[in-house]
Amino acid sequence: MAELTPKRSQVSDKAPFWREFFILLGAGLFGAIAVIPYTITLQSGVPTEVPILPLFLVLQLANNAILLALAIGVGLFCARRVGLGAPILEGWLRGEGVGKRGRAILLPSVLLGLGAGLIIILLDVAVFAPYLAAFQEVEQPSPWQGFLASFYGGIDEEILLRLFMVSLLAWLISRVWKDAEGKPTAGGMWLVIIVASVLFGLGHLPATAQLAPLTPLLVTRAIILNGVAGLAFGYLYWKRGLESAMLAHFSADILLHVILVLLVT
Repeated sequence: MAELTPKRSQVSDKAPFWREFFILLGAGLFGAIAVIPYTITLQSGVPTEVPILPLFLVLQLANNAILLALAIGVGLFCARRVGLGAPILEGWLRGEGVGKRGRAILLPSVLLGLGAGLIIILLDVAVFAPYLAAFQEVEQPSPWQGFLASFYGGIDEEILLRLFMVSLLAWLISRVWKDAEGKPTAGGMWLVIIVASVLFGLGHLPATAQLAPLTPLLVTRAIILNGVAGLAFGYLYWKRGLESAMLAHFSADILLHVILVLLVT
């Protein structure tokens, strides 16, 4: 299977930058729209009256568009300089056949994503749930809302955390910690992935704070549970590309926000 997976050095600078930019931006905006029903249910304090709700949705979409545009632009710039990126999308834009590459990442990405989701569930139930009774009173979004929200996790969060954050950190660390090709060493990449995973966990704290007062336990929970996922997705981004990380993230979210909800309700 290794021969079907593009090596880091094969991610070409010749893929049309702006076509890739706008494809990823369009996908990210789709994810930002898809997550809205989930967000409204989870954050029951959001106004739902007309015309306040349309204004809220427009502002949210505009904010996401600006953030995604910056993240994609910087992420692609940095990724192309350290051998990272979206090799399947870039190959397709260059007119190459990408069917074999897509099939090569499908099973390992889904399995690693489901494995990360399962570890998150087990850790949450065994370690954190007994001390977080306040979370049990929060209204849980329905499975269909969780399904739509999974596109936000799989697309938008991977753009922000892997394409942008990991690529930026990898480019910065390659200035001082690099191999013979000028790319980050394996140790440097693992450091980048770990840092990005911690930031991934911390990035969930604002949403958590709207559901319950932040405590050291809640902060630890966010870092550990999301960090587990971040390590898996970061590894896939490094070794197999952005598409693999997106697929794994989507699979994990389907387990957490759809299958688990169906099983416990």
